[in-house]
Amino acid sequence: MPHAKNREQHRRYQQVIETVRSQADFCLDDLKDQLVGQPPEFVVKVVNELASQGWLVRELGVNWKTGRYRWNPDRGEFDLDRWLGQKKQGVRIAETPPSDRPRERLLKMGAENLMTSELLAILIRSGRAGESAVQAGVKIANQYADHLDKLPAASPAELKSTSPVVATTAYCQIMAGIELGRRIAELSLSPGQRARIRSAEDAIEFCETHFRRLIMDGSKEEFHVVTLDTKHYVIDTHQVSVGILDASLVHPREVFQVAIKDSASSIILVHNHPSGDPTPSREDLQVTARLKTAGQHLGIEVLDHIVLGAFRSVSIGQAPT
Repeated sequence: MPHAKNREQHRRYQQVIETVRSQADFCLDDLKDQLVGQPPEFVVKVVNELASQGWLVRELGVNWKTGRYRWNPDRGEFDLDRWLGQKKQGVRIAETPPSDRPRERLLKMGAENLMTSELLAILIRSGRAGESAVQAGVKIANQYADHLDKLPAASPAELKSTSPVVATTAYCQIMAGIELGRRIAELSLSPGQRARIRSAEDAIEFCETHFRRLIMDGSKEEFHVVTLDTKHYVIDTHQVSVGILDASLVHPREVFQVAIKDSASSIILVHNHPSGDPTPSREDLQVTARLKTAGQHLGIEVLDHIVLGAFRSVSIGQAPT
């Protein structure tokens, strides 16, 4: 027979969850008004728990206080007793019904039909006491729900602060999965779909789009190489160095090694100025001249060097028209 304290806890959670499930959607203020007998902070706590685990879906791009929530029908059958038990003991994937396990769902339904949280759980692979890989995946998916495109730029510390499950190994697995998907997506594009560089304006537009992370929050100078085929279609991009741009950090060997690996006919150099001012420095010009000379000897043309700033970018060279 459950203790009185447990019965009361069960009753309180049941009242909130039944109220949530009885309506198509709701906002927190309306829900708190409906649950007059429940402390507002408890109502908010339950909603946040359900949302972090994927049972509730929040409208994207709205403030959490005024935004509307709805029950997620794709999450499966909700069992209150099991849910409360998992709150106390933590969720282990091995104890989850096979139909709810991300890997089994992927094999049965295909990766394209899984939620972002489930894909992340598969990459994370294992949890820790008190938090499973599934819960960690839900937390990260919710954290980046409005801006999933920023997940590739997340640091190890940022993901670990979202979920302690995401230590070094899990972080590396997530980033490796993202990068593999990006490379496959780029290679799957036909020449007509890949970016083509015909002018300095094209080079700037491509670099500002592809290296948006460096413009938005690049805290250090990063030097990258864009490799191009004989018709100036983009093949791939490669990071060469991180740090103040000078000849000692950007050696022709590293630059043209990736170009040779990609069988590139030409390359574009690109780096950012964390200060936000893209005006080329003397070192920028020196590095450009040195690499142009090296490229002439190797038969790989340096078409341009783009410097990314906060509000505009600068072309050091002149890309072909």
